[in-house]
Amino acid sequence: MQQLVQVLESKKRRKTLNRPSSPYDHQTVEPSILAATPNATTRMPFSQIENVMSLMTTSTFKEVGACSNSHHANVEAKISGSNVVLRVVSWRIEGQLVRIISVLEKLSFQVLHLNISCMEESVLYFFVVKIGLECHLSLEELTLEVQKSFVPEAIV
Repeated sequence: MQQLVQVLESKKRRKTLNRPSSPYDHQTVEPSILAATPNATTRMPFSQIENVMSLMTTSTFKEVGACSNSHHANVEAKISGSNVVLRVVSWRIEGQLVRIISVLEKLSFQVLHLNISCMEESVLYFFVVKIGLECHLSLEELTLEVQKSFVPEAIV
């Protein structure tokens, strides 16, 4: 795990030195970075994936956020300026991305940026979404609505 953290920090430093600044540089995770795990035959628990992801996302401003964790997925939402940053970590489930986007659109959110990172059987969906004028949800309600998209009974 320590080796993975060192590789990630090294790649992050090289990335910031070699590329012009972009609003998403500190938030984008590349699949090649995640594929560098020492043992590719075992599943990494969500908690370890979240620890690695939290090391990769740094912020220079205060953020307001909410978290919703279940055995289906870990969902985290944070206010970032006039947008919401939404991170969803789960096992790979066919059609899940479409269900999440559908939920976001029904709740008056517009997807501005999406990054998908896969590691073995798990996936990280990283969204930057614009809050619509019609949206009156709290971050807690948003995370719960996204969480509901993982429950088979909630799929219409």
